[in-house]
Amino acid sequence: MKLHEYQARDILARQGIPVTGGGVATTPDDVRRIAEAIGGRVVVKAQVFVGGRGKAGGIALADTPADAEAAARRILGMNIKGLTVEKVLVAEAITYEREIYLGVVMDRATRAIVLMASAEGGVEIEEVARTNPDAIVKIAAHPMLGLLDFQARDLAFGIGLRDARQVRQFAQIASALYRIYMETDATLAEINPLVVKADGSLQALDSKIVLDDSALFRHPELEALRDSSDEPEAERRAREAGITYIKLDGDIGCMVNGAGLAMATMDVVKLYGGEPANFLDIGGGAGKEKVKAALQIILSDPNVRAVMFNIFGGITRVDEVARGIVAALAEVPTSVPMIARLVGTNEVEGRRILAESTLIPAATLAEAAEKAVAAARTS
Repeated sequence: MKLHEYQARDILARQGIPVTGGGVATTPDDVRRIAEAIGGRVVVKAQVFVGGRGKAGGIALADTPADAEAAARRILGMNIKGLTVEKVLVAEAITYEREIYLGVVMDRATRAIVLMASAEGGVEIEEVARTNPDAIVKIAAHPMLGLLDFQARDLAFGIGLRDARQVRQFAQIASALYRIYMETDATLAEINPLVVKADGSLQALDSKIVLDDSALFRHPELEALRDSSDEPEAERRAREAGITYIKLDGDIGCMVNGAGLAMATMDVVKLYGGEPANFLDIGGGAGKEKVKAALQIILSDPNVRAVMFNIFGGITRVDEVARGIVAALAEVPTSVPMIARLVGTNEVEGRRILAESTLIPAATLAEAAEKAVAAARTS
């Protein structure tokens, strides 16, 4: 789950990281009032979940409250890469001498939480990694003790900070960003840019936080910040139904119970020359209503030319899944061929229920994948 810049900014501020003053607005009048309260030059920034806002015209500097209001009238309602701007952040414009990147992320290669810093801030860190990887300094936090003080200082030295006051402030900011990452169960927390002002102090101008959806049950206050404007409709429906769904580019829809089994199912589909249209895990204990919702989501993808069910009935009962499939087909009739491999708890009853439908039975995963690939090619 992504947070808007203004939401991430508020979290940074609560941890003592210096951020720019200002506020979020939804109308030009509100923008003018915030600009008047700031009392100087401001920047008006579109709040959408895409990069390249500046190039698209979604960021504007304003010398007066009237200019800020005029900028807001232009930016609010603007379409940036398919997303409509509904909110803007109005912040004080800062004069600075240098830009720094600072981020915290999980490095799966080293199985560690890594802090990254670069003297080349203000641009995407992926671009820096591609063009000048030596400009990125990385330090792995201790798995038990967290980010240690000397590590934060080493990070500062690594990007060329030498002034004792700057090094100390940078270390404080790095430690605070690490705490944010850990306490919010984030997958990414970054400040870009972290700027060095004329007086030598540091300030965060832009920030980004991405949260782990699987941990949001521990953070209802963060879940309440969700903005699903950039979330595909099918994925939103899946999330609300408690289904794990990711759309892919193939044409064989897959409904599976269990993440590992779903990955194996997609592998076997590809082994037989097909391309999965989605990753979909209905989870353990899925009842009729969840199965029906999952099938409706799969069939909402116009690219789907065949649907493959691979259900192992452990906690999930095969007959419940079968009833869900039949119920969904009654409400969403389709000519797309469907192949079902259902084994486990109550599989005899489940097969009896499906025998009265048009589904094509399969005894093994390999057989199901082979039939699904053939059906997709001929449908």
